[in-house]
Amino acid sequence: MVDQRTGASDGDGATEDAERPRRGSREPETSASLRVFGSVVQALRTFVGLERAELAPLLSLSPHTLASIEQGRRTPPPEFLDHADDYLGGTGAVREAGQHITRDQPGLAAWFRRWASMERTAIALYTYECRLIPGLLQPESYMRKLFEDRVPSLSDEEIETQWVARLDRQRLLLRERPHTMFTFIMEEHLFHRRLGGPEVTRELIDNTLALAALRNVEVQLMPLECGSHAGVDGPLQLLETPDHKWHAYCEGQEGGILISDRKVVSTLQKRYARMRGQALDVRESVGVLQRMRGAL
Repeated sequence: MVDQRTGASDGDGATEDAERPRRGSREPETSASLRVFGSVVQALRTFVGLERAELAPLLSLSPHTLASIEQGRRTPPPEFLDHADDYLGGTGAVREAGQHITRDQPGLAAWFRRWASMERTAIALYTYECRLIPGLLQPESYMRKLFEDRVPSLSDEEIETQWVARLDRQRLLLRERPHTMFTFIMEEHLFHRRLGGPEVTRELIDNTLALAALRNVEVQLMPLECGSHAGVDGPLQLLETPDHKWHAYCEGQEGGILISDRKVVSTLQKRYARMRGQALDVRESVGVLQRMRGAL
């Protein structure tokens, strides 16, 4: 159940409205700065007389990825900004345009963006999930299955936009923040579900094990048989900011709630701490995943 508190104090006298679900906000919005950047790239490519299929391999991209950049659906990788000017007139226009890209986070639901922006500077992120594998741990095949199963259905362009946004979030958090501490508690049944079939599940387990091997990532499973469970109220995320303040985020069917009230956050921290003791420890969890992988 999603908490609907409003006007929660952040502990410093300021108030912060809860992020309520808004009718019609399910669809991700695109980024104006990315669209402008993409238009610049497309205009320069057309000016120098190159087709996408000709330019893409020069930049170690697929034509599909280049199309996503030109259409404002994908953030250009650093290598693109470093080398695209070499093939697009040599004026420095691409590099200059890249300096004005703002991370408006296309592909993320409107209610999630505020939390996602806080994630980028967090020094600790704790996640409990009982519905599906957390987005930071999802491999591509699992992501795409989730997007394909969405009701109402998403268009191919919407699927691509959301997939790219999730990949960017994974890269920014897990790959580019080695000093941030990540802990995940997941229900064991999420892996037994075999969403997408055995092949998707194999990739899912392999990806989870690979990330669990990182020094700043801990993965724990809540076993199928659990006599006590402090997380029965649903999924939960917690983060610690660089100035050591804690916030929480809870998500439901069509919206999410950002919680900054110290008393409420403290209660959720206690629940998470209790779950860490109720779940299998890290070594046991890895062992369970390895045995499941071997049985597939």
